Amino acid sequence: MAEFSDHKEAGALRTIGEVAAATGIKTHVLRYWEQQFPQLKPLKRSGGRRYYRAEDVTLVETIDRLVNRDGYTLKGAKAALREVPDQQAAAQAPVRTSDTGDILPRLKMIRDDLKAALAA
Repeated sequence: MAEFSDHKEAGALRTIGEVAAATGIKTHVLRYWEQQFPQLKPLKRSGGRRYYRAEDVTLVETIDRLVNRDGYTLKGAKAALREVPDQQAAAQAPVRTSDTGDILPRLKMIRDDLKAALAA
């Protein structure tokens, strides 16, 4: 989660500059991502000033992880974000040694998700 040093409450609205400073993502990249990812819709007030909600910041961090750490293209990241949340949660659940019997179906589901993301 992004670390904000502005002494606001955790759920407070943040400006694009505050989000950029906390996440290390430049403001022009955040504005571009708003165009590319329909889910990312910060509030806009008069004069076009953007205010990011906590869920917007979480989405920015997810996009950043997908694109800059996991190696997704923007198209692949869009596809990954469109996936059903239950499937993503199941695919990302930690595998315990007692779950080894369930690992093959999980791996197949991950493989299918990756195929779908690459095909999109």
